[in-house]
Amino acid sequence: MPTTPAPAQDRSTVRSLLRLWPYVRPVRARLATAASVAIAASLVGLVIPLVLKWMVDGPVAGRDPAGVWLGALFLLLLGVAEALLFGLRRWLVARPLSHVEARMRAELYGHLQRLPVAFHDRWASGQLLSRGTTDLMLLRIFFAFPMTFLLVNGVTILVGVVIMLVQDWVLGLVVLGAALPVMVTCMVFERKYAEVARLAQDQVGDLTTVVEESVLGIRIVKGFGRHRSQARAFRKLAGTLRGTELRKARLLAAIWAVIVTLPELAVGAALVAGAVRVADGTLSAGTLVAFLSTALALRWPVESIGFLLALSQEAATATDRYFEVMDARPEEETAGTAGAAGTAGTAGAAGTAGTGGAAKPPSGPAPPGAGLRFEAVRFRFPDAPPGSPPLLDHVDLHVRPGESLALVGATGSGKTTLTALVPRLHEVTAGRITLDGRDITALPRAELRALVAVAFEEPTLFSASVGENVLMGAGDEASPDALDRALSVAHAGFVHELPEGTATQVGEQGLSLSGGQRQRLALARAVVGRPRFLVLDDPLSALDVHTEAAVEAALREVLADTTALIVAHRPSTVLLADRVALLSGGRIAAVGTHHELLRTHAEYAHLMSGREEPGDHEEGTRR
Repeated sequence: MPTTPAPAQDRSTVRSLLRLWPYVRPVRARLATAASVAIAASLVGLVIPLVLKWMVDGPVAGRDPAGVWLGALFLLLLGVAEALLFGLRRWLVARPLSHVEARMRAELYGHLQRLPVAFHDRWASGQLLSRGTTDLMLLRIFFAFPMTFLLVNGVTILVGVVIMLVQDWVLGLVVLGAALPVMVTCMVFERKYAEVARLAQDQVGDLTTVVEESVLGIRIVKGFGRHRSQARAFRKLAGTLRGTELRKARLLAAIWAVIVTLPELAVGAALVAGAVRVADGTLSAGTLVAFLSTALALRWPVESIGFLLALSQEAATATDRYFEVMDARPEEETAGTAGAAGTAGTAGAAGTAGTGGAAKPPSGPAPPGAGLRFEAVRFRFPDAPPGSPPLLDHVDLHVRPGESLALVGATGSGKTTLTALVPRLHEVTAGRITLDGRDITALPRAELRALVAVAFEEPTLFSASVGENVLMGAGDEASPDALDRALSVAHAGFVHELPEGTATQVGEQGLSLSGGQRQRLALARAVVGRPRFLVLDDPLSALDVHTEAAVEAALREVLADTTALIVAHRPSTVLLADRVALLSGGRIAAVGTHHELLRTHAEYAHLMSGREEPGDHEEGTRR
């Protein structure tokens, strides 16, 4: 399931992690303080062997019980100090790291809202979800532990080695003999583990996608009895992920074995050599005890290297995956440069649309180019194969101010895509679209989408109340009257019979409602702001005949003072419009009234009849 870009083969772990600096910079003082406290705690631990040396060579050798008790008190105080310092470090990092994670998650979510529809068409939702959850969790763990302890352990090992060399340089060199093979093992491990870590995190995203799709499509899965095949698909992906995780475990086991075994052998060799020298009288017993205690104190910092490197590699991979989304180019927010008259008219319309007030067409003669106009519009999807013909080619169409125009065409002719160009859900490949003479690419997106309201054939509702779903189409100060009016236009009075009326939670995707009910709420959302321009994609397809007639009657009142483009598949919807445009072969083949096209255009008559003509092997649908 190729849902993400291929990772770069020459990726640098350090370079990847450095991209996190802008997020860490605001809390750098507190993190630096926490690291300093952790270093102090580790150095306190290295003082303990020196106290042991003093006790063995002094009070123990001199049979001084008071000195032994004094040394024990020093050891207790050092242990308590070490524990308190590590506790302080944890307290120092908890709050700032939770802030960093929350900020990164909020920025990721905000950036996803600004990315074009084409981006979301290419990416699986589970991959995006895993980047906002699992990957950010890995980064929080990295900030809290590896980022600090790679430094802390490095300083501890350096200071510990110096202490051992000062105690006895010969034994120190014996212990250091294990350093070179450990370093080589770490470099090999880092490269191999990076590849497996990336693969595992991508597979988590694929698994998340399968779970999400199965939950959202549970009615289809159950309706067609496909739960066993879905379970098999899930088990296959889960098994693949399990295999990858086992590869990670084997790599960790290998480096852990090397990092643990070689230092242990070196310490053992130092113990034998030191014992021989103590027996010869060339080394004091206290020095040997201090040396071995220091070596054992360095055991955890050395053994944790593999664990910390593994977490760092996973964090670097999570960083790459995070910035694969953050680096995607968002929708351009282009400022308009139209003339004063055009700007004033549009700004006024945007203001009324944003507050739910009526957006009436300007009085007096309409300026040239007023209304909605497509001028030589061409469109092809960005990921279409090179050389393939455009979906839309040289589309010229003019919807006059206050006019309703129905768009008719066969299935796959590009009707939905054409309507998606108006609010710039897709960008035109060539040509331009104007609203009251202003190029839509010269309008800020916020202003454009305040002017243009949309309702899609597949209605999408959110896990919120009925009222909140409908009022998404209005400004922040929409009144209850606007909500009631929109529900009346959409003939959605059924909401008042719900347990809590308009405050009723509709559930995820609105699946607690019927298809017709969801479509009516989507239509109410489109008209609640009384937009200047309305784009409807077959808004009545899921309604029964009687409800459709009632909605059509209410829509006629709304469309009387709104410039509307309506995708239509059946005559009843076409009759809502003043004129009809036939889209065929990627172009506008004919424009006229419904009755004119029935008389003069055979393709239109065939589409409206819903009958299969002799020799026509395509299904005679209303499309």
